[in-house]
This record gives sequence, C-alpha cells and structure tokens, in this order.
Amino acid sequence: MVERFLKQTSFISVEDYNKNLEFIIPEHFNFAYDVMDVWAEENPDALALLWTNDEGKERRTTFRQLKEESDQAASYLQSIGIGKGDPVMLILKRRYDWWVTMLALHKLAAVVIPATHMLTKHDIIYRNTRASVKAIICVDDDYVVSQVKESLSESPTVKNVEIVNDSWEEKWKQAPKFVRPAEKNNNEDTMLMYFTSGTSGEPKMVAHDFLYALGHLTTGVYWHNLHEGSLHLTVADTGWGKAVWGKFYGQWFAGATVFVFDHEKFNADTLLRQIEKYKVTSFCAPPTIYRFMIREDLSNYDLSSLEYCTTAGEALNPAVFDKFLEKTGIRMMEGFGQTETTMTLGTFPWMKPKPGSMGIPNAQYNIELIKADGTPCEDGEKGEIVIKVDEKNKPVGLFKGYYRDEEKTREAWHDGYYHTGDMAWRDEDGYYWFEGRIDDVIKSSGYRIGPFEVESALMTHPAVVECAITGVPDDIRGMVVKATVVLGKEWKSRAGDELVKELQQHVKRETAPYKYPRIVEFVDELPKTISGKIRRVEIRNKDSKK
Repeated sequence: MVERFLKQTSFISVEDYNKNLEFIIPEHFNFAYDVMDVWAEENPDALALLWTNDEGKERRTTFRQLKEESDQAASYLQSIGIGKGDPVMLILKRRYDWWVTMLALHKLAAVVIPATHMLTKHDIIYRNTRASVKAIICVDDDYVVSQVKESLSESPTVKNVEIVNDSWEEKWKQAPKFVRPAEKNNNEDTMLMYFTSGTSGEPKMVAHDFLYALGHLTTGVYWHNLHEGSLHLTVADTGWGKAVWGKFYGQWFAGATVFVFDHEKFNADTLLRQIEKYKVTSFCAPPTIYRFMIREDLSNYDLSSLEYCTTAGEALNPAVFDKFLEKTGIRMMEGFGQTETTMTLGTFPWMKPKPGSMGIPNAQYNIELIKADGTPCEDGEKGEIVIKVDEKNKPVGLFKGYYRDEEKTREAWHDGYYHTGDMAWRDEDGYYWFEGRIDDVIKSSGYRIGPFEVESALMTHPAVVECAITGVPDDIRGMVVKATVVLGKEWKSRAGDELVKELQQHVKRETAPYKYPRIVEFVDELPKTISGKIRRVEIRNKDSKK
C-alpha cells in the first residue's frame, strides 16, 4: 500500500528520510476508497479491526467486512440526506460504530466532526452553531442523549439525530446497495474538523482537507513502525485528534490491525490484562498512562508480545522513560504534533531515542525554531516551534485554517509560518526538547523557566505521580514557581511541610536551584482536557482568585 503514495518506502537513516521522503498525491484522494477499499480487494480476509469492551464482548472485522459495512452505512446516511460537504458530529465514545461511520462519511465526502461524550448542552450548542452541524450521530447513553436533545431547540441547522444502538445498525444493514456519488471530493475540500481541546479560551475549529489522512502515513508506518500483522493499540477517546493519529489512518496505511478496548474508566491493571490477553504488539499512550502502568508490578503480566511503544500528547518525563525501559526492556519513542497537524517531530526506528526529547522534524514539514524577534535560534536557544509554509504548496497534513475565524487563522499563520505556540530548544544532534506553551513560560527574577524542566525534576521523586508547574504573581520576583502535585497513595499520609521541603530540595539537586517551586500544593488530581493534557490555565485562574 505504501508504495502507492511514496516514491521511496524504506529508510535507513535520518539523512535518508529527510532527503527522500516524497508523497505521490492522487487526484481526488479519499482514504476510504483509495486505501480501505483497496485493502478489501487485495487482502480481503486480513483482520482490520479487533474491538472488545469491558463487558467481554468482542468483534473481529476483516477489510472486506469493513468495506461492506461502511458501504451500507453510507447508503443509509444518503437516504437521510447526508451528502458532500455536510457537517456531521459524531459522539460515539469508543463504540465499534465510530470506525464504520467515519469511513461511511468519508465515502460521502461529508465533513466529520468527532466530539467527546463529556460535552454539555452548552458545548454542543456552541459546536452546532459554529459549524452549522446538519446531523448528530451519538451513542445510546442517557447523559449524551439528554444533552444532545436539550441542545436542539437552539441548534436550527441540525436536521437529524441518530442514536447508535442495535436498531440503528439494522437501519443501515437494510439500506439499498451503495453507489458511489458521481461528484468526487477535491483534495482541498474539508474532510474533518476538530474543536481544539481548549487548554485556554473557547475551542477553535481546526479544518483539515482530504490530504490530512495521507499525512498520517508517516505516523503509522514510520513512527509507530507498523506493518501487516501488527496489532496496534492507541489509548485515546474518539472525540479528540489522537484517535485518528493512532486508531485509524496511519495504522491502515500499514495494513495493521487496529485494536480497540472500549472501556468506561481507565484502570492500569485492566489495560495491561488486555495487552496480555490479545498479544498486542504495538502500544501508544500519553505519558500519564505510562505513569500509572509503571506503578503496577509489571512482572505479574506477560507483555512479551509488545514489540514497539510510542508516546505523545504531552511531554515525556525522562524518569518515566527510564522506569518503563527497566521494567519492559522497551524504549519509548516520543512524538509531537497538534490538532492542527499530523506528527511534526518524532523519534523514528532508525534513531536512538533521547529520554525526554521529542525527536527530530518529520521530513514532510519544514520546521524551525524562532525567537520572539523572529530571528532563528541557535542550538541550545529556546524558541517557538514554527512550520514554514508555502501558500501555494501547503505541507501534506497541515490544517487549512480555523474554520470561520480569519482573525485566529492570521494570528497563528503569518509571515510565511504556522506558529505552533509551543516552545522548545534543539541540541547539537538536531533533537528537539519541549519547554512548554508560550503562555506557560514563567518569568521570575529575570529568569525564563519552562514548566516542563521543573516537572521533569519533580517526577524523579518517588512520591510524585503527576505534577503541574505554573507561575504565581509575586511583588518581588514578578512570578514564583508553584508545583501542584498528585502524590502516590503510599505518600498521601505524609503530605505536609516536611514533604514540601523534601520536594523543594530534590528539585534543587536535579536542576538549577533558581527553578525550584517556592509554593507546593498537594491535590488528588490535576485539571485536564479530554485529550489528557494538563490545563495549567485552570490552575492559574484558580490561583488568581485567591
């Protein structure tokens, strides 16, 4: 499959990859037809999707079956008036139907808007209004259904609400034979829209064209290192962008099997048992998941099937990397990207990972680091990660812009660059190291302190499960460093002044002393987005009201 879309498919070094990665871009590219239906023809009996849930139910679906089911679903959606360019919101958790429906909507060239099941009535109205949503397809869940129905009186563009249950599947199974629409999509048409996870401010609508799917070829084939026969599990809710990073496009370019564990509440032991039971070979999760996994006694699990592990979604603390390596013998390969992009920086199979580094630029993007004055950074200097953009030749995988928000688009995309808003520095080997969001950088007594470097130091202390570093206004220093800390259960009884001093001294030993947290607060959990990212802005806002 890969040879259909790349001029060279095998790479042996960073230099080889950087020099020779070049896409073959078909006219009217559509992932559902040009990848999935081709697999259904060429390798029909290969396992495409292995779905199971926390009730013990299981479905194994081949590429042929997935084509047949997505054709049926597309036919049904046509019958209720869904067609090219129509925005359709999916609120389906990790239900099996999400995969079928995604492909069906792609076949109709509709605009898919995945959304989390945690949305309130207000959230749904906001999204319906901003995107002129025409139909909502949602899981048969009392809370979700109630919030969707309550939103309808203020959502005039919504014409259909489909509730996914056994009877819904029967509807599309009884639909007439699907006929591909005569009007094909263009590559620049909008295929997918995600609302940003909202670490600050109201969510923006990130619009992706049909080539976004093609951009994820490198995610699955070269970052996840997948191949036919791989069984890949990415821990992600289908309501946020990491789902298509790890549970859809790139994995099926590789011809791998996507493994889905549909569960209501995360539990490290349960997840590890799924990996053991189904012999998962490839695993990807945010560092938060790994932090909880390494606190289990991994000698109690048979993880011998695991071949490759990756992580993204937030910066990886070296302490987590080291502990996982010690317990499993597997080196985690980190990657970095945003809702607006595919993987932009990554640690590839032909590279030696540096714990805590995001890796090197993905060759499909021209990435630079720039200082606040717009000048390029030297090695070792901190700056903003930017992507150089030729308006006439947008990189494959980069978003089109923020839908219906020209002002926000101009703020992020100007002077020939897309500005990520993320800070990093580059070492002498070309590896990038995450510093934090521009808004997260703390300026204290003339020093600029990135939250991640302090968090990494704290994470090496055995008491700390998770932490977030923020700045608190101070009359003398301008700002001081604050640590909001989640303790391991065996340490919670020791929460107090003595442990605060111990953690402060620990940071002073691990990194430059001026970075130590002068304020330490112990909490049961950190505020996060559905995508698992820490909402430091929420901590800052809470502190500002004290």
